[in-house]
Amino acid sequence: MDGPLKNLLVVDLTRVLVGPYCTMILSDLGARVIKVEAPEIGDDSRKFGPFIENYSAYFMSLNRGKESIALNLKNNDDKKIFEKILSKADILVENFKPGTLEKWGYSWNEVSKKYPKLIYASASGFGQTGPLKGLPAYDMVVQGMGGLMSVTGHPNTEPTRVGTSIGDITAGLFTAIGINAALYDRQKTGKGTFIDVSMLDCQIAILENAIARYLAKNEIPEPMGSRHPSITPFEAFKTKDNYIIIAAGNDKLFKNLCNVLQIQEISTDERFSTNSLRSENVDQLKKIIEEKLSLKKTDEWIKEMEELKIPCGPIFNIKQAVENPQVQERNMIISSFHKKIGEFKSAGNPIKLSTYKDEKTRGDIPDLDEHREKIIKEFC
Repeated sequence: MDGPLKNLLVVDLTRVLVGPYCTMILSDLGARVIKVEAPEIGDDSRKFGPFIENYSAYFMSLNRGKESIALNLKNNDDKKIFEKILSKADILVENFKPGTLEKWGYSWNEVSKKYPKLIYASASGFGQTGPLKGLPAYDMVVQGMGGLMSVTGHPNTEPTRVGTSIGDITAGLFTAIGINAALYDRQKTGKGTFIDVSMLDCQIAILENAIARYLAKNEIPEPMGSRHPSITPFEAFKTKDNYIIIAAGNDKLFKNLCNVLQIQEISTDERFSTNSLRSENVDQLKKIIEEKLSLKKTDEWIKEMEELKIPCGPIFNIKQAVENPQVQERNMIISSFHKKIGEFKSAGNPIKLSTYKDEKTRGDIPDLDEHREKIIKEFC
């Protein structure tokens, strides 16, 4: 693909989600990605469902537009091939447990001596330092340890995982951000950088209101369902037929909401005249709002609220979200191709750049070791 990272070569030693998500972003931004996989086994996610004709949709959704070569980095002949590729690379991305690549002779210290311009990005469960650095971690482990699950779900219910693998995805995003910063730094210094991203660190970084509340007030936040801890009204409300999200984030929006609901007197009620007071009396306010919302259907309320620019919306299932005309217009569902199953649809790239076309198709999805002959001919 064309993009700002065109002509950059990424060596992708990653598997499952954190690393492949990062390198997918780099590929969507124009980089060439050579995925180095374990012989016979490949990326673990090739075995994850759902499947289309025995091919993993999970794998395909993360590895479009990449080339695949199978190499055993404990084997001397395969190491020679790997090093030939690495000598021409701009970026190396890996998400092994810390110390794994060091055992194979590819630590940052060793690699940077041979390839001083190489940017070396490592994403792992707990990072390269600290008492937990040697332990493995999956998404749900860091969601739990990072405090995210403690504020997710409804009060007095069992712990709830966020509905997507946000521990992996945030680490993939932060790794991609670090790589792009390192590329800019290399333009100034001519030298590569080692990037150390911890999944647990990333969960701490996105706690926003929860961590601010604890550090500022020594309060330990708890799950609140859909309710916002600091802004009211800002949650899901029942209507006649379903639910509606209302996010009236300031006094003007609250006044407009009261006008739509025809409860104008509530906007000047002493219990609700400021956001702080509304948050203190949130249960009383919710009862008043839902009494009015119960008179009409969600779609009817959305139409009225949108006229006054009140932030609101329905709660869509995945089918409804994907088929939303706004999502379609923004090219957020794209096509890739696999030589056996044909067209495969997946989520697009949310980064829209004015100088590059956001294509409706992406590169092909690789089978394990599909590009061996091509890559060896080019690099060896």
